Amino acid sequence: MKLILIGCLCFSSILLAQEDITLEPKLENIAWISGYWKGEAFGGITEEIWSEPSGGSMMATFKLIKDGSVAFYEIEIIREIENSLLLQLKHFNNDLKGWESKNESIDYPLQKITASKVVFDGMTFEKVNTNEMNVYVDIHQKDGTIETVKFNYTKQKY
Repeated sequence: MKLILIGCLCFSSILLAQEDITLEPKLENIAWISGYWKGEAFGGITEEIWSEPSGGSMMATFKLIKDGSVAFYEIEIIREIENSLLLQLKHFNNDLKGWESKNESIDYPLQKITASKVVFDGMTFEKVNTNEMNVYVDIHQKDGTIETVKFNYTKQKY
């Protein structure tokens, strides 16, 4: 009985250790993000649609639907640059008028990739399972504080 218990504990430790192994900063290692994702945040319905990796990048669209209307959109990309990955995004009102200036984007440099997490400076993608992921976004408040907002997404069929 003790041997079975010790074996189970060792196997569990190995599995947990594998989840924390740092992977190379390559798009293939985060391809699990691709797909059509839907969830709730900011008092409305959120959607993100991520492409498969190609041409050294992944791209996404985001929208927030609140009270039956689009509140805002985002265009997002993750691209390979200088042996790392960079997440960049731009916001748009529901009439496609941009929030950031023409040549400005919000940039999130890569910090770490594991089998179930992609950590950028200010945004983290967490794979819960094949059909569920969480995205954590640091939002800077007017008073200088940072609020981390969790987006829980379920993978949808196109």
